[in-house]
Amino acid sequence: MHRRQFLASALSAASAAKLWAERPNGKLKIAAIELLQLSGHRETEMGANAQYQVNPLYVYDDLRPPVYQDKAAQQKSAPLAQLYLRIRTDHGLDGLYGPIDREAAIVVQEQLRPFLIGKDPLAGETLWDQMYRSNRHSRAGLFLMAISAVDNTLWDLRGRYFETPVYRLLGGPTRDSVEVYGSCLGYSLELPKVVERALTLKAEGYRAQKWFLAYGPGSGPEGMRKNVELVRTLRETLGDSTDLMFDAFSGWDEAYALAWAKQVEQYRPRWIEEAAHPEKMESFVALHHGTSIPVASGEHFYGRWEVDRYLRADAVTVVQADPEWCGGLTELVKICAVASTHDAQVIPHGHSIHAALHAIASQSPMTCPLAEYLILKMRSYYHFEKHPPLPVKARIALPERPGFGIELDPAKVEKQSIFQLST
Repeated sequence: MHRRQFLASALSAASAAKLWAERPNGKLKIAAIELLQLSGHRETEMGANAQYQVNPLYVYDDLRPPVYQDKAAQQKSAPLAQLYLRIRTDHGLDGLYGPIDREAAIVVQEQLRPFLIGKDPLAGETLWDQMYRSNRHSRAGLFLMAISAVDNTLWDLRGRYFETPVYRLLGGPTRDSVEVYGSCLGYSLELPKVVERALTLKAEGYRAQKWFLAYGPGSGPEGMRKNVELVRTLRETLGDSTDLMFDAFSGWDEAYALAWAKQVEQYRPRWIEEAAHPEKMESFVALHHGTSIPVASGEHFYGRWEVDRYLRADAVTVVQADPEWCGGLTELVKICAVASTHDAQVIPHGHSIHAALHAIASQSPMTCPLAEYLILKMRSYYHFEKHPPLPVKARIALPERPGFGIELDPAKVEKQSIFQLST
């Protein structure tokens, strides 16, 4: 260790020790849980990049939209509102995480906030277990999403307490930067535009791209033809040096997925994602055994137990658990341990990046090789932050700021208030 690093480490340890010593009985206490409601404006492109993906509702003719086409893009200032969770302690140390879903915020406000006041924010495992045991509906859905928001915020608080990035609290980095794949949600599936954008992403350094299929059983043979043609076009455009992944957003069924897979196996997709509803595990098993294409799912997995059931059933090879939904960073790390016993990969869903990035950085590249980067969504998702995670040549450098390194930018926040439920 260089002398400068040693001194920085010693100062950090001394600062943390001083902070600890100044607290009554050597403990911090949670004094307040606040949901920050931020609003402002962002520049956005209207008319283009609004391609839909197949949806389970699209089996109904009256709910299926017409074939999408980009229009002339127009720049426009659009309103933006987001929620961040802040946990405050009795001695002025805060944790911050977001954006978080409004549905989860309601559960945090109504049910978890009263339970957590006065608790020790450094007792992460205890608090997770107590939150999980506190409600009969905690195993899934909105309650576990709320636990996730609290858990991630507490990880940020602990990182700030010890003055170190969260990935160091998880055991230290396994790499200097995390590779991301380009997730192309919203890009038009008009084939000339697909070719242009796929080549642009390749030139920017993306070695893997995920495209979102627009058609399902309700669109008939023509929809199937377009789904196959997309795969063929991308492979012929990009050659063998780019991995290609495809997402069906639970809009298919087992028979449709198998029929598609048989036609595109020759183009060697890296995976097919969410081909059926997550509760239909037997459909994933049949697909996994019926094609050479790896099967991915998991953004709607809740907790390590569901992941374990899928892996024991040989239903998936890629687990896409989302740390904003699956139980937080605490649970995601356990999911990684479960997956590693099956030689399965964990590539978290890219709904958000902060917690996923730190989890990936702390795991073996064999278990967590990549992160998802939703290219269009991320243009504005972290609008209110000073240091949004941005890839350079398809890699995100590991931050050195304490916790997750989230810092709000006052210049972009036009209004900030404490979120309150409507009466």
